[in-house]
Parts: sequence; C-alpha cells; structure tokens
Amino acid sequence: MSAGKIYITKSNCITPLGFDVVSNWDAVQKGISGIRQQQKTGLLDNFYASVIDIEELNTAFHSIEKSEGFSRLEKMLILALQPLMQSDKISDRTAFVFSTTKGNIDLLENETAQIESVQLSVLAKKISDYFGFKTQPVVVSNACVSGVLAIAVAKRLIQSGMYDNAYVVAGDVVSEFVLSGFNSFQAMSASPCRPYDAGRNGVTLGEAAAAVYITSSEEEVNNHSFQILGDGAVNDANHISGPSRTGEGLFRSIASAIKEAQIESDSINYISAHGTATMYNDEMEAIAFNRLGLQNVPVNSLKGYYGHTLGASGLLETVLAMQSAVHNRLIVSKGYEECGVTQPVNVITQKNEVTIDRFLKTASGFGGCNTAVLFEKVK
Repeated sequence: MSAGKIYITKSNCITPLGFDVVSNWDAVQKGISGIRQQQKTGLLDNFYASVIDIEELNTAFHSIEKSEGFSRLEKMLILALQPLMQSDKISDRTAFVFSTTKGNIDLLENETAQIESVQLSVLAKKISDYFGFKTQPVVVSNACVSGVLAIAVAKRLIQSGMYDNAYVVAGDVVSEFVLSGFNSFQAMSASPCRPYDAGRNGVTLGEAAAAVYITSSEEEVNNHSFQILGDGAVNDANHISGPSRTGEGLFRSIASAIKEAQIESDSINYISAHGTATMYNDEMEAIAFNRLGLQNVPVNSLKGYYGHTLGASGLLETVLAMQSAVHNRLIVSKGYEECGVTQPVNVITQKNEVTIDRFLKTASGFGGCNTAVLFEKVK
C-alpha cells in the first residue's frame, strides 16, 4: 500500500442556495436557508424541503448541454463535476466514484419508465461516459454515509496503488418515493429542522449534488487543498433505522480515523456533524463525541440550510467545511436555540473567526452505518 499523502484539491456543489461553492458559502454566512414549504405531493401536504428550482437548473444546464435525454439528477451531477474536469488528468489510473442513495428513483413516477433507467450502475456509467472516464465507475450507496464514505473509498483506492487520482461526485433528489419513505417512519419534521435543539421533531429533506477531485500528486496541491488524514467506517448493526444508543459505531469510526491520522483528539478544531434533527441521531452523536472527549470542539449541522440531502450530504457538507477552514470562520448551526441532548456539545451559534487547521466530518445512517473522515488544511 502506498504511504503517500492524499489530497482534495478542487470542489464544487449544486444546491438550492447556488450553483457554485462561492454562492453557497456566501448564503450560509448570511444565514439563508434553502428550506421552503412545498406543495402537496402524494400523501404529504404542506411539508418542508430544500428543492432546486427546475427553471434555474435547466438554464444552467443549457449553457453546457442540451437538456434532452438527461434526468433532473443527471443535470445536477454534470453541473457539479463539469468545472473540476481536466481531460489531461483522465487516464486508466483515474477513478470515478459515484455516491447516491436513490439515484434516478423518481423516474419510476412515470409509468412508461424502464426499470434499467433507475439502476445505479446505469446512472454511474452514463455520467462516466459523458466525461470520458476510461475506468469502470465505483458506486458507493450505503445509506446516508454514502457521500463522505465515497471520499474514504477514493482515498483507499489511491493508497492501494490502483489509481493516481479520483473524481468523486454525489447527488440525490427529493422524490415522492423518498418523501413517503421518511414519512412512513414518522421522521418528517412539521417545520424546518432544528438539529440538536430541544424543540427538534424530525428531519427535513433536501436535494443537491457535490463533487471533489482527489489526488496523490504533490504538484497539484494549492493553498485551498486539504489532506485526507484518516478515515473510519464501522457498522453498529443496532437496528434497521435506529442508531446505537451508546454511539458505538460512530465512536469506533472516529477513533479509527484519529488512529490512522496519528493525531491527538484535542488538535481537532471543528466538527461537521450529521445532525439530522431526529431524536435518536442527535443524542447518539452527542454521546459519541463525549466518549471521545470532543464535547468542547465547535460542532454544527448544515441540515438547517440544505435539509438532509441523503447520499450527497456527506460530500456537500465536506465542501462547506473546507470553506469554513479556508476562511477560518465558523458556520452557525441553523435552527439551534436550546440544547436538546443529554450530553454537552459545543453547538456553533456565532459565525466567529477561529483557526481551523483540522476538522472532522461524520455521518451515520440506516442499517447502523457510520463514517468519519479527518482533514487537514494545507499551508
């Protein structure tokens, strides 16, 4: 296995708050949320979600390609990846890693849709072929850890010596299938979600796409690059939808990342947490952070701005966390007013300027999956 360093050197995102990183950073600094009340769909009425305006999406996509033959999600994925692409960087040693939970599942709302059109492998190959990748796509679909797990997978593929670099793209859309699924768990919030808050009562869904370029080449590193120090992914096998009450899987995932990074936990300056605003997830995270002595580290959830973007969430939130570190400025955890977990957590309530050299990104999901990745700013 290669002992070389692995870096993220480029990133982009497509969200209801903007179609590039700068727009999204400016929006969250102003406290703007993409969550809006939506019209009735299926069994749901007056629900909240963060949804990309279809006319804005089509206009942006028309600037690079004709819309015919591309789904809503495909347009988002292509727009996210396009600014990062360099044809001279694509070789038979370039990996293409695609992350999603549901892919084109919304196409099944059309009675004439073919089953093949919603297969994740078919979607991944379509995006891969569009950009001319020479290797077979690697699909990461592991519930809500998929986005951040895709970073860990790309890192390990490069460390193994199989690839020199990788493009990672993640995306999911708000569909009737997803909405009805979360509603069946009685997990949908009746108002915009409030992670870690005493008044939280469930998740708000959202849609987005995000992309990063990962490389082992020191020559490609710039002053906005981040080294991927370590990662961990542990399944607690607790329940099909409920996390471990002791935070065991997340605890072990973070501990594994810290061990690989060979750092002390008190050198972590910021945590970008999962923070779904469900009763059990937020409580579990607070317990895990306390077990690791991380309760005083500034922590936020970006779900109050974007909703839960499923397979895109981990990657999108990493992109915004990198911006937070670049600017040495914290992002307020929107919706939080009063602590609603039993263990102390240092939830960010002010966009203070602080030194952020290292940050931790965590995610947890259905089936007991958990992932943690540690990043360090290149100086």
